Amino acid sequence: MLNITTGKIDRALKVVAYGSEGIGKTTFAAAFPEPLFIDTEGGTSHMDVRRINRSKSWSELLSIIGEVAATADVCKTLVLDTADWAEQLCVTHVCEKYKQSSIESFGYGKGYTYLAEEFGRLLTALDKVIDSGKNVVITAHAKMRKFEQPDEQGAYDRWEMKLSKQVAPLLKEWCDMLLFLNYKTYVITTDTNSKKAQGGRRVIYTSHHPCWDAKNRHGLPEEMDLDFKNLAHLFKTNPKPAAVEQKPIDKLRSLMEKIEATDTEVQQVVSDKGHYPADTPITNYSDKFITGWLIKYWPQITQIICTNRMVEN
Repeated sequence: MLNITTGKIDRALKVVAYGSEGIGKTTFAAAFPEPLFIDTEGGTSHMDVRRINRSKSWSELLSIIGEVAATADVCKTLVLDTADWAEQLCVTHVCEKYKQSSIESFGYGKGYTYLAEEFGRLLTALDKVIDSGKNVVITAHAKMRKFEQPDEQGAYDRWEMKLSKQVAPLLKEWCDMLLFLNYKTYVITTDTNSKKAQGGRRVIYTSHHPCWDAKNRHGLPEEMDLDFKNLAHLFKTNPKPAAVEQKPIDKLRSLMEKIEATDTEVQQVVSDKGHYPADTPITNYSDKFITGWLIKYWPQITQIICTNRMVEN
């Protein structure tokens, strides 16, 4: 059955903020609501923030994220600082798993395929943090490389996240906001007709540009001062944890608990009615049968169980 809904969904936000060295990525992330840092590179040691000590392995990192998702009031924003250091943990894990000396030694690009698949587990774990009602902010370093389009002449410098070509697209697709943080400089002409750079204002770019990747789904200005107050209005409401639909077997277990019914008692009723053999475990019943018969006719089944108890006694 199609479960069609309308209207906006109020949920926590996924933010990726990347920029050049020293721009203030970590300080910017610290301004988000009640942040808790997973400090993969030790970048928060000079700051008075709540942090989880540097993860020593990829498995430990995934485990930490899982605990944050499962702990209700541990924070309002989980900050992973930084993505490129997390990727290095992932590379080490993949190489150890397949007993390779480096990600390049797999041959035919297989190592990077395994890397992208494994990094996807991180994004899945972070989605569970989002479902629990907590925002997620991921910081990343930026690098500049020469970029040349096939249909154009010449090349130009372009800022990108300091990640592999397989992992970066995953992160860009996953987030709601991809923010590029950089210094904005102005070139002026001096009295001697020479060019001189001036300024250095720190800014956030929120929309795509030939020289960098950025995006947002909230109608933000294309350029803003590097200050969280320009985003604060997006975080005024407290998103509710995503509703988790209860499985049919769990619904049945809840009904059974109320009358203290045993599996054997339910199995006997089901067998007497000719649906499943008496030795078939309840967990092997189909969801359709549990929903369409056991739960639907539970009041009548309860009467049969009570009657059987009286006869036995």
